[in-house]
Amino acid sequence: MATAEQGLTPEMAAGFCQVMLDGVTGELEITKKVLAAIPDDKAQYRPDPHARSAWELAWHLANTDVQFLNGIANLSFTMENPDEKDKPKTVAELVDWYDKNFKRAADRVRALTPEQLATPVDFMGAFNLPAVSYLGFLNNHSIHHRGQLATYLRPMGSKCPSIYGGSYDEPWQGTQAEASAA
Repeated sequence: MATAEQGLTPEMAAGFCQVMLDGVTGELEITKKVLAAIPDDKAQYRPDPHARSAWELAWHLANTDVQFLNGIANLSFTMENPDEKDKPKTVAELVDWYDKNFKRAADRVRALTPEQLATPVDFMGAFNLPAVSYLGFLNNHSIHHRGQLATYLRPMGSKCPSIYGGSYDEPWQGTQAEASAA
């Protein structure tokens, strides 16, 4: 049995990776629904002059998720942005970009060995944690900004999708209704 002094074993890192990747991959689908709900013609909406616009927040959320995954896979964080010409221009393009790049980067993390997952990685001088630990950062960061973005939707004239259960606009039907609809 591992003690606190022993730290994270490669086997523990591999198990944690599987659990976290399953979780963040599930969150991806929810996040895509929130992103897709942004009206293109209202993407510059911001609830306060000091807040990010919906587009800025959506791009930050999608791009940073991909950057975190790539940083883990590279065992090095550079947090570089894509060239301006490669950035999405519409909400639909953003959702597609996010889906493809997130899945590609998650597959790269999935391919790491248990030893690589347990390798300490510097995060811009702020942290030096096992690579797999940054999946928790990704998860929390993504959920935080998705919640912010979801609060923008109704003031922009959009509908708020179901996130963890129903919303006013997309009520939860429960498993009985889902089973009878199948």
